[in-house]
Amino acid sequence: MEMQTETEGEGFWAYVLQNPEGRFYVGSTRDLAQRLLLHNACLGDGVTYPRKHGPWRLVWCERHATRAEAMAKERHIKSMKSARWIREHLLG
Repeated sequence: MEMQTETEGEGFWAYVLQNPEGRFYVGSTRDLAQRLLLHNACLGDGVTYPRKHGPWRLVWCERHATRAEAMAKERHIKSMKSARWIREHLLG
């Protein structure tokens, strides 16, 4: 499955980010560009995993018609619990 190049418009997104260490972060959102900015922002003391381990770059995304579909795809990817699976099935 190839990453969609058009990341604007209607819909919801399942996405995978990767940091320079090769770690992955999987999520879903309505606004992909804004979400990536938030993951890479340094916003005070409430450090979350994405902010602590960034900077992140988008390596895969898929548009879905509903939030439920995007979240289901996110859960499916997370259930694989494997960076190898992401590399082979989404990025391969």
